[in-house]
Amino acid sequence: MDRKNAWEKYPEGEKRDQVFAFAEEYRKFLSTCKTERECTKAFYERAKKMGFMDLEGLIAAKQQVKPGDKIVTTNMGKGLALFVIGQKPVEAGMNILGAHIDSPRMDLKQVPLYENTDLAMLDTHYYGGVKKYQWVTLPLALHGVICKKDGITVNVNIGDKPGDPVFGVSDLLIHLSGEQLEKKAAKVIEGENLDLLIGSIPAQKGDGEKEKKKERVKANILDILSKDYGIEEEDFLSAEIEVVPAGEARDYGLDRSMIMGYGHDDRVCAYPSFEAILQVENPQYTSVCLLVDKEEIGSVGATGMQSRFFENTVAEVMNLTGAYSELALRRALKNSKVLSSDVSAAFDPNYPAVMEKRNCAYFGKGIVFNKYTGSRGKSGSNDANAEYVAKLRKIMDDNEVSFQTAELGKVDQGGGGTIAYILANYNMSVIDSGVAVLNMHAPWEIISKVDLYEALRGYMAFLKEA
Repeated sequence: MDRKNAWEKYPEGEKRDQVFAFAEEYRKFLSTCKTERECTKAFYERAKKMGFMDLEGLIAAKQQVKPGDKIVTTNMGKGLALFVIGQKPVEAGMNILGAHIDSPRMDLKQVPLYENTDLAMLDTHYYGGVKKYQWVTLPLALHGVICKKDGITVNVNIGDKPGDPVFGVSDLLIHLSGEQLEKKAAKVIEGENLDLLIGSIPAQKGDGEKEKKKERVKANILDILSKDYGIEEEDFLSAEIEVVPAGEARDYGLDRSMIMGYGHDDRVCAYPSFEAILQVENPQYTSVCLLVDKEEIGSVGATGMQSRFFENTVAEVMNLTGAYSELALRRALKNSKVLSSDVSAAFDPNYPAVMEKRNCAYFGKGIVFNKYTGSRGKSGSNDANAEYVAKLRKIMDDNEVSFQTAELGKVDQGGGGTIAYILANYNMSVIDSGVAVLNMHAPWEIISKVDLYEALRGYMAFLKEA
């Protein structure tokens, strides 16, 4: 049961160069796509260049689709689905790669801007499961959109371009932190204290001003926002601004075998899933890549997996094939097979006590299959059928894909969930599969380049042979 290190399959030379080349493409993607909107935009534009047709355009033109056709559609700019129509009817089932493209972060509140002691601050609300103390004293950036009443959408990206300023959350100096250090880690930094420092210069007083203008630093920030972005304070009411770590993803380790970056969870699975479907040509079964939002907060909302977006989209696609009926749709969903592509916790030599070594994921051992996730007594998990696991084992072995199986830590130690159980509600065969991650949910996470490459190969094999 001892899995070989996947690097051994790629000795120095052309084969290893392929691993590093793919990792470099991913590193660049991770550095520029730090929000679900940015990911969706990049994927959509790439898909269109690769010959995918927009679903809404096909519907408007009442254009029939045929085997081999490629279709893409987005969900409110924060998720998307890609289809390559198979030789068999969609009713026979689909091979689906499902991942999420949201990541833990901080969001600006709707009324975020205020001034305190001549400092301009932005109030935030953290998103997803985070250790709050990890987000202080870091260089942070602002990414997102501001939607104005006149219909104009202003794109915001401050902190990641050359020469940009950065922002941050301050922490208490060690000299005065005696009481703070007595607190539990969950309380060392409170959520309401994760406020961003963004300015300190007061606006100049106008000629003839009779009294000192209050909140002049805030006023100066508003002047800058008005000048640079054409927005006023009330426009924050209809904004989605995410606070993310500033800076590029970086090669990690003297051997450059790893990547440190923000958002590996779950873009390290979304990216190879997307790249895998780009390689599909004339499959037997319809191939699907489904990338969704809101997984980190329970897959809720119109852009989360619990919405009807995917179900409705499949219905529209089947209608364009001329084979839609309610019963056919139900059969298509029931007959489908899914890899819920999500990350797994990698064994950390610094914290061995939370892992059970025979049943955990390791760097360098390839793609990870989690038969079940959940917590404690498998609560909230999708527990994949043994027959499906056996089928996937054969596919991976036949294609010489390095893979491993894992649980998310020791029994009673904790746990987590993915979108797997939601897809399984359609009676699909589903299992979690993805890449092992160190520092999961931290601002800077770490993955192995060879595991990323094996994920790509595993996803390609699944779409071809499942």
